[in-house]
Amino acid sequence: MTAAELKAAPARPSGLRAEVLAMWQDARGDWAGAHATVQDLETPAAAWVHAYLHRREGDQQNARYWYTRADRPVAKGSLEDEWLAIVDELLAS
Repeated sequence: MTAAELKAAPARPSGLRAEVLAMWQDARGDWAGAHATVQDLETPAAAWVHAYLHRREGDQQNARYWYTRADRPVAKGSLEDEWLAIVDELLAS
């Protein structure tokens, strides 16, 4: 699956790891669902998704905390570019 295919999927794709599922939920406009999917996960990937979600929400302080937990620099580009970077990396791993 590619990032474009994930974003275009009209129904929840099966077999996705939770972090990718959260990004699909975000692409559907379900911020709360995406946040619920990753909020209790203890992986660096989940922390990165969590950071992105708080950045999207506009909570920069909380986002910075989660970028630190993910061992990632705070994103400065567009949300769309970050969504794509996260999904590309998660799908490749």
